[in-house]
Amino acid sequence: MTPTTELQKPVIKTELPGPKALEIIKGDEQYVTPSYPRPDYKLVADHAQGVWITDPDGNVFLDCNAGVAVCSTGHCHPEIVAALQKQVSELIHLCGTDFYYRHMPELGKKLNEIVPIDGPTKTHFANSGAEAIETALKLAMYHTHRQKFIAFQSSFHGRTLGALSLTSSRKAQRLGFMRQPLDVVHIPYPNKFRHFITDQETDEATVTKDCLTWLNKVFETTTPAAEVAGIVLEVVQGEGGYVPAPTAFVKEIRRICTENGIMLIVDEVQSGMGRTGKMFALDHHEGVKADIVCMAKGLGSGMPIGACTARADIMDWHKGAHASTFGGNPVALTAALKTIELLQGGLVENSKTVGAYLEAGLNKLKEKYAVIGDVRGYGMMLGVEFVKGSGDDPHAADPELRDRVEMACYQKGLIILGCGNNAIRWSPPLILTKENVDVALEIFDQAIAESI
Repeated sequence: MTPTTELQKPVIKTELPGPKALEIIKGDEQYVTPSYPRPDYKLVADHAQGVWITDPDGNVFLDCNAGVAVCSTGHCHPEIVAALQKQVSELIHLCGTDFYYRHMPELGKKLNEIVPIDGPTKTHFANSGAEAIETALKLAMYHTHRQKFIAFQSSFHGRTLGALSLTSSRKAQRLGFMRQPLDVVHIPYPNKFRHFITDQETDEATVTKDCLTWLNKVFETTTPAAEVAGIVLEVVQGEGGYVPAPTAFVKEIRRICTENGIMLIVDEVQSGMGRTGKMFALDHHEGVKADIVCMAKGLGSGMPIGACTARADIMDWHKGAHASTFGGNPVALTAALKTIELLQGGLVENSKTVGAYLEAGLNKLKEKYAVIGDVRGYGMMLGVEFVKGSGDDPHAADPELRDRVEMACYQKGLIILGCGNNAIRWSPPLILTKENVDVALEIFDQAIAESI
């Protein structure tokens, strides 16, 4: 598919939120759980197409978030819609954990072709990223006969109790849930813009060495490597601030896992499926392969799906060891198969080229505004970190400014979303064009100027 631009710019007709949107928000406050981590701005969607979202009051927004990196092929891509319409007229559900249909082996074969894992693979299908992570944890424990895990500070792997044991990006995610069910030790993540000790910028070699030193100290004291089932790694941290790991660090983690019989579990829930300009973020680190890869979000173009793919010799558990009534639903798998086709048909390449164009534009704004401390990432997975920019510590994080910029963008019709303590994530649909980027950057520029 050649990306197209249906509209040139956002159209804001009312105060935001508008009156019809406010009625929906009011009903949501009355009947829906308050636990959802919604941002300060209140976007209400009525319908969407491509990179454009229309709210109930007729306001039209340029979407550079894609439902948190989910709508990889854009909203309601015509080929996705056609495939789904055909599928729902033929078979909606049968429970693939008890019976058979073609979609499971078809998608399993396709994932076997594209995942960054050496050798034959097998896949367990789930309904979300958290479920895919839960599968990986159970599988690693089953295969290694070990119970301990290593995860990273500022990581996010889901909110179900097993996945929550790994997650450490925000206090709110853990507050009130007492002890973590799994034995997980968190070590620092190699963020070269904020060294975990000094909170200052450093270089990749230094932060890599210091994180690995910490890991080795953990192995030598509280958590012997021989008792660790898996190291769970986001190659680009998502909720932690869109922070990519240095190649030297990723390679060393792979070596450590191999030498100690530890499963390298790579969480590609947010970074996978073309988001970074390659099919998987791990593909940016030549020669490094995972033992287990977790996927969701962009895999289904908006349909609820998760997948855990592992080396076939690892996914060797007994019948009944793990299953899901809805996991591997034929409608969701149809969306995934068509999504991968579209990604391989040009959208991964578009993510790379237009993502580079977006990154270059963001770096120009970084030169213009001292309050932009860092622009980082790959493809269409880019983070912009806001800092004080002046005073005694110009490197100090400025989450309040980030929030003001986020709100100002919304008021002007641009949808972006914060991540980490003080960063904004850019995770647009992979059909985004350079023309869309120009509009988005103009709005972002104006929003920063009005917010500082």
